[in-house]
Amino acid sequence: MKFPRKYSLKEISELINVKFIGPENFPISGINEIHVVKEGDIVFVDHPKYYDKALSSKASVILINKKVKCPQGKALLISKDPFTDFNKLSQYFAPFQKATQVISETAQIGENTIIQPSVFIGNGVTIGANCVIHPNVTIYDNCIIGNNVTIHAGTVIGADAFYYKNRKKCFDKLLSSGNVVIEDHVDIGALCTIDRGVTASTTIKEGTKIDNQVQIGHDSIIGERCLIASQAGIAGCVIIEDEVTIWGQVGTNSGIIIGKGAVILGQTGVTKSVKGGKTYFGTPIEESRKKLKEIVEIKQLLKSKKK
Repeated sequence: MKFPRKYSLKEISELINVKFIGPENFPISGINEIHVVKEGDIVFVDHPKYYDKALSSKASVILINKKVKCPQGKALLISKDPFTDFNKLSQYFAPFQKATQVISETAQIGENTIIQPSVFIGNGVTIGANCVIHPNVTIYDNCIIGNNVTIHAGTVIGADAFYYKNRKKCFDKLLSSGNVVIEDHVDIGALCTIDRGVTASTTIKEGTKIDNQVQIGHDSIIGERCLIASQAGIAGCVIIEDEVTIWGQVGTNSGIIIGKGAVILGQTGVTKSVKGGKTYFGTPIEESRKKLKEIVEIKQLLKSKKK
């Protein structure tokens, strides 16, 4: 998420009432989650396991719960609870806006786009030309829909990320301030859910076709001309490159990459990143020929033991 203007390190420290290390006029342009952080951003880290990753990331400012050596060219914000203070920044720069009508006055809808009855369109939504939005679709605030997009009944675009911190007595929610971007010529089936990014965009690129009852998690990027079949579950922060085919009931781990042109056969558990141009099957995932050969060998071994 980018700020409306550049803020100084001192200004941000005063907003969340924490100490800082670095020049007080050090410029900050936004906040982002670790997977999508860019130069000028604040990133938060609250576990020693991830200190090095955050400190060596592209982030210019690290919101951290321990005094450490500040990397050259960066700045630190020292917080007792970085998770909560990150939420404070999200709430300050992107506060929740109550809806006052079913289709917001601030929504922009392109020429020849058809909005069927009982569709909800939130604040700041942009929808391009020649789209069809079927009944009972919900499009949350600030989502961006391209041209020639079809979204079928009951689909939800832009719900919150499934991102929680396990406290002693509860699960503490990380606030979502990102959005969903759907590019041109995308079809989305009925009863799909595409969660918005924590601070950036969950993106469905041009020409991709998504079947019914598909879940896509926060900050994931689905490439161009992909096919995703019914009941697939894509976790958060997944990158699916162009022309990937994912068949029914596939599930993925978070933070993985599926290479260009890969085919993932039905009911596969994508537990790790896989290269493009190959067909995969099974849990844990393997190339389909290798996996099927293993299954045949196991059956033959079991038969031989019975004799």
